Amino acid sequence: MDLTTLTASAAGRLIADKKLKSVELTQACLKRIEQRNGEVGAFRHLDPEFSLAEAARADQEAPRSPLHGVPFAVKDVIDTKDFPTEYGTRIHHGHRPREDAACVSLMRQAGAVLLGKVVTTEYAIYNPAETRHPMNLEHTPGGSSSGTAASVCDRMVPIAFGNQTAGSLIRPAAFCGVYGLKPTHGMTDSTGILPLQLYFDTLGYMARSIEDIQAFYSVVCEQNQTESWPLDKRPKIGLCKTFHWEFAEPESRSVLTQAAAKFAEQGAIVEEFELPDDHADLQAVHRRVLYTGVAKSLDADYRAAKGQMSDILIELIEEGQATSAADFDAAYAIADRCRESINEKFGDFDAIICPSAPGEAPKGMATGNPVFQVTWTLLGVPCLNLPVGSGPNGLPVGIQLIGRRYDDKTILALGQHLMRELQPIQAQ
Repeated sequence: MDLTTLTASAAGRLIADKKLKSVELTQACLKRIEQRNGEVGAFRHLDPEFSLAEAARADQEAPRSPLHGVPFAVKDVIDTKDFPTEYGTRIHHGHRPREDAACVSLMRQAGAVLLGKVVTTEYAIYNPAETRHPMNLEHTPGGSSSGTAASVCDRMVPIAFGNQTAGSLIRPAAFCGVYGLKPTHGMTDSTGILPLQLYFDTLGYMARSIEDIQAFYSVVCEQNQTESWPLDKRPKIGLCKTFHWEFAEPESRSVLTQAAAKFAEQGAIVEEFELPDDHADLQAVHRRVLYTGVAKSLDADYRAAKGQMSDILIELIEEGQATSAADFDAAYAIADRCRESINEKFGDFDAIICPSAPGEAPKGMATGNPVFQVTWTLLGVPCLNLPVGSGPNGLPVGIQLIGRRYDDKTILALGQHLMRELQPIQAQ
């Protein structure tokens, strides 16, 4: 058996039952990385001796959690005391934090094995790095959580941390065909994660099953997220084309429509859902709030090392610097008002579905258009990428399952319920 095909939850059960050693699984992951990372470029920092020692320690202990002994990877904007954290920029080459980020510490306390650091774009923004799509090296894996998505997709590691401030988690998860959860904003301790705009910054999770996402998120938010959907409850789902439907490629439209029809066949009530008109310009609002925040958070690096920054990052920072306090305050007030009222807008819907991305991962290295993520990031709601189908080039196409703020457990349970019988969808 190829151990890299195991989900994190399946591996955790085998380790708990003494049918698999953490060292064996960690060795299999390291071997897969050795075979594939030269082409895919998902991992930035590895220390096999360290990770194998951690796995050996896990094998000597009683299981501390369902993920005990399971390897996990960490996006390189999240602090790790045993690996460099370089934020995707040569400005911080070799930087070694003194402590693990809170999320990494919780995973290690749960007995999981830190495998290494995966690639991020420059400061987790738009400038692409070296990671390529594992299924077609000529295409982007998305970003900024590019290494996160590629490593999980390519079976280098079963689970990995990413994060999202615009569309950095859901889009690469969709492009690479893995499950990705951007939880409700503010659900977990963000200590030790590069801040860009704290109003949006959200730690996220990628895996190859929803069960894995549930277990992973449960450890880090320190709440049980593993409920099942009640079998006697018929879910009601809103089909939302959003205000950006014109950006959806034919494959994205086809897969969303077919998924909605299949969910209805499974017993769900699926009806059209529209956001209110005052949400139409939230993309521009998000941009103003985000760019102003980035300008402040990266001000010291901009002043000290502007010459080592990409043009796209410099333009973003300078746009943020040029935003007046009055314009920022006005945009922030709109964002806050919409965020506070979004749960009411759901009405009697249990969840909403919409495209995860415009279509398949595009050719080239650009990270892709975040148009189908930024509204939901601004609203702070939980979003779950469901890898439901594929497009004309055979690359994955996903849809987002979106829930109310602080109701993450519901979309995880509903996602598990909807995906249990769903057959892969081919775009028409």
